[in-house]
Order: sequence, then structure tokens, then C-alpha cells
Amino acid sequence: MSDVKGKLYLIPTRLGDNEPLEVLPISVKKIIEQVDNYIVENEKTARRFIKKISSSKPQQSLNIHILNKYTEENEVPDFLNACIEGKPVGLLSEAGCPGIADPGASVVNIAHQKDIQVVPLVGPSSILLALMSSGMNGQNFTFNGYLPIEKNERKATLKKLERLSFEQNQSQLFIETPYRNNKMLEDICASLNKNTRVCIACDITLATEYIKTKTVSEWKQSNIDLHKRPAIFIIHKD
Repeated sequence: MSDVKGKLYLIPTRLGDNEPLEVLPISVKKIIEQVDNYIVENEKTARRFIKKISSSKPQQSLNIHILNKYTEENEVPDFLNACIEGKPVGLLSEAGCPGIADPGASVVNIAHQKDIQVVPLVGPSSILLALMSSGMNGQNFTFNGYLPIEKNERKATLKKLERLSFEQNQSQLFIETPYRNNKMLEDICASLNKNTRVCIACDITLATEYIKTKTVSEWKQSNIDLHKRPAIFIIHKD
């Protein structure tokens, strides 16, 4: 066992099917070329991404651990054994940045407990890119993840977030499963004040990128199809 522990690299990925180095710095490629041990959500897409960004890297050299909703909690600490042995490990998200709306946070927490150095790499975060381009309050904001699925509960949550945005001058961000995006916009329009601002940012960094901030009354007049397009919703009542 090495006296010097390997580092845990937090490796961001692209948000869609564009060329990796269009949205990722060359430093990500350099780290991937050095790392053979990975923690990922989906092995197939992770291998495809690694091959895309470093075509010369032999796939048979990769040691991959799967971290998703089926992973047993007691398995996760062993995923960092390579670090204990002095080797680097890469934590790779399915899209965007590891640990942000992503199960990788549990691995990072364990790394800190084991005194393993955590190194975040620069890459796209749909949450921050949406907020940057929304025109809303970037000094005070909350990311709320997924809202309730049940209709009445979701409408009540939307009203609560609208009230918080007004009382605390706080931008409220949330996401939805892409095939339910159109229904989410319908519920936003049916639940919120007509003057409340709503930003919809979808397909961020892609050729089909769409980012617009409008009032609820203006969204009611729009005809945008968000079906199966990864999106961030932001609301703010002034």
C-alpha cells in the first residue's frame, strides 16, 4: 500500500451529444488519459465518453465501479480503494458536474472522511449556465431538484416557491423529467401569478439551445415544445 494516496478527480461531461472539447477544457482530456479507475452511473455511456475524448486509451485498462440507485451503500467506500493504493480515481457524471444533482456526492463525502484529496475539474453545469442567462438573482438562489409528481402537491409547491422568491428575493430553480416538461410548463402557467418571471433553459450548450425569460402571462401565449429536451426552470416573483 502506498504512503501517498491517489486523488479523486471530479470529471464533468458534456450536456448533450456534441464534441467534448467544444465545452470541456483540455485539462479534462489530460486527466482522463492518466486515470484508469472510474466511478460512473452507466458503464456503457462512460466508456463511450472516455473513448470519444481519448481514442487512444485502451478500454481494457479501465476499472469501472457503478454508482446508481441500485448500488448498496456499503459497497461505495471500496470504490476508493485505488486511491488508498496511491492511484487516481475519476468520478464521472452522466451529464454536467459530478455531485451536483448527481449521486456522486456520497463518494466525495467518503473521500473527505478518508483524507483523500478531491480535485474538481472545470466543466458545464446546466444549473449555473441557466441561472447566468436568466437575468434573475444570481446572488441568492436555491436549486430544488425535482418537484412532486402529484398534481395538487406540485401546484402547492410551485406557489410556495413563488412566495419564497418574493419574500427573500431568491431565484428558485428546479428540473423535471424531460418527457414531463410540457406538463410542468402548463402547471406553472396555471398556478403562478401572471407577472411572475419564468426562465426556461433547455438543450444548454447544444445547437438546439433555447433560453428565454418571460412572464407567466407571456408564456401562456407561447408555443414551445419542451418534450424530451433536458431543461432547467427558474421562477422569480418581483
